[in-house]
Amino acid sequence: MTQPSPSTTNRRVLVVGLGNDLLADDAVGVLAARELETRLAGRADVVATALHGVALLDVFLGYDRAIVIDAIQTGEHAPGTVVEIDTATLRPAVSPSPHYVGLPEMLAIAEQLGVEFPRTVRVFAVEVVDPHTIGGAMSPEVEQAVSELCERVERAVGELERK
Repeated sequence: MTQPSPSTTNRRVLVVGLGNDLLADDAVGVLAARELETRLAGRADVVATALHGVALLDVFLGYDRAIVIDAIQTGEHAPGTVVEIDTATLRPAVSPSPHYVGLPEMLAIAEQLGVEFPRTVRVFAVEVVDPHTIGGAMSPEVEQAVSELCERVERAVGELERK
């Protein structure tokens, strides 16, 4: 997928599917984004990416509403459970470099820089079993969750379009 031009899409919703399709269940965000690209054509700009940390800042610039799709492994939910995460509850990532910061740090950096960044960010994640195995197959529970994930994101896009 190519990066949309924010200068022409700043009123549209951005959907960002995060993950690496070479890493078993970690691919769920990327796979959902690929499916949503067709389903949301003309309604939202959809980006699938393995980028993380500060590198994602450029992806979000110029949009005022965004949805992030990703994998999580908390052990708090059954594998394949789709959850919406309130960005206010996200804890900062502890990392040795600003390149590996998480979403809370990216939101803070954008605010400090005063750049045009989404004022509304919704996060949908799927509880995964194995986000680490290189070349591993996606677990059946996570694979089955892609349909529900896409439906929930599509509904959320509709809600954001009305704002």
